[in-house]
Amino acid sequence: MKEKLYTIPLNEAVAANDECPFCFIERKLEQDTLDFVLGNGSSYMEADMRDLTDKAGFCREHFKKMYTYGNTLGNAWILKTHYMRILEGMKKNMEGYKPPKISFREKMKKNGESTNPIVNWISEKEDSCYFCNIFKDHYDRYMDTFFYLYEKDPEFAKKIKNSKGFCLPHFKDMCLAADEKLNDKNKESFYEECVPLMMENMKRVFEDVSWMVEKFDYVNKDADWKNSRDAIQRGMQKLKGGYPADPVYKMNK
Repeated sequence: MKEKLYTIPLNEAVAANDECPFCFIERKLEQDTLDFVLGNGSSYMEADMRDLTDKAGFCREHFKKMYTYGNTLGNAWILKTHYMRILEGMKKNMEGYKPPKISFREKMKKNGESTNPIVNWISEKEDSCYFCNIFKDHYDRYMDTFFYLYEKDPEFAKKIKNSKGFCLPHFKDMCLAADEKLNDKNKESFYEECVPLMMENMKRVFEDVSWMVEKFDYVNKDADWKNSRDAIQRGMQKLKGGYPADPVYKMNK
């Protein structure tokens, strides 16, 4: 099948022969977004850009990545205007709040939902992140593209069959998408091919990790490392996704 603009990122991810192509896409998209927001293009100086980041905010993980990326002025500008919006929200949701009187019976009820506007407003902020939202916005399209290629492009399907599979979290998402997007025939084919693929590659990583353990036995000190030198990071990635061994991604000055 002739490559189209929207298929390039997924084809590149599969060609990388990584433990999970969706981890590869996730990292690339995150790094591109860091470059866009804080890089030399100075997007943070644009009022409309900061309006988007002010509204969405950032999760703890991405605050950390923004800090380690660098660009003191950029982070300060983003924080300054974000704090202005946060302070407005605090005034609206916290100022003058008086907790209602609750009966003993109501206290005993545990429905998990809070009626406290302060709690609900903070929870809303915790659940929103500009970087996470960017990935979510793209993720469904990448998943659509994956199944489009998987159904329509025999060469792509062959590459997946010969790949290292996926990490467990992204494979879960693929199963959910397959159940929704594929007809019964293609769905059956997907599970017949991809479940053995996952089993085979999870076993492969397990064997690499196991051999790393054996290499620390004195009797194996001169034995070949085989494929176990990077087994820890690959083993972690396969279980939870991401790249534990990645160096800090920093601004290109």
